[in-house]
Amino acid sequence: QDHEPAARHLPAHPPLPHPMRKLDIAALSSTYAVRQLTPKDADAVLALAAGNALFYRYHPPLPDRESILSDMTALPPGKGPEDKYFLGLFQGERLTAVMDLILGYPEADSAWMGWFILSPACQGRGVGSGILQDVEAALRAAGFRTLRLAVDRGNPQSWAFWTKNGCTRDGPERPNGFSAYLPMKKAL
Repeated sequence: QDHEPAARHLPAHPPLPHPMRKLDIAALSSTYAVRQLTPKDADAVLALAAGNALFYRYHPPLPDRESILSDMTALPPGKGPEDKYFLGLFQGERLTAVMDLILGYPEADSAWMGWFILSPACQGRGVGSGILQDVEAALRAAGFRTLRLAVDRGNPQSWAFWTKNGCTRDGPERPNGFSAYLPMKKAL
């Protein structure tokens, strides 16, 4: 009886590189200076966030200094400070955007965007989409394959931005104390 040689099981795609533990934050924007935010920046973050009244209509309450300080260090279960990047994007001394990235969450090859808040003066002009393109390229270069986030149910501005930038709904809504989060993802 003839036996066929054992089939070689080659992956359909090359193996994914293990995502880097550290992110080159300078690579996150080709236009803005990017740096980790500290408690000294809390008032500037608060001013930027407070200028986004529509967001907080769907995501109450309005922030205060203490909630901003808490957000700077908040982590999901199983993640440590080395995984969190609470970043400011600056044009000169002016804070233009705030971004909160958690690497390796909820999967090892995913990055979670907890915040992405843009100065109201820059909204509707392609600035946010441009920043997002740079962020996606930097995450991809670091070995990440998926960007994940959640938007507040009913927020037309957030939904329009993220869907315009290629994110799709990913699973059932998750109720919260004021409404619900709609999980979204984008393949990088």
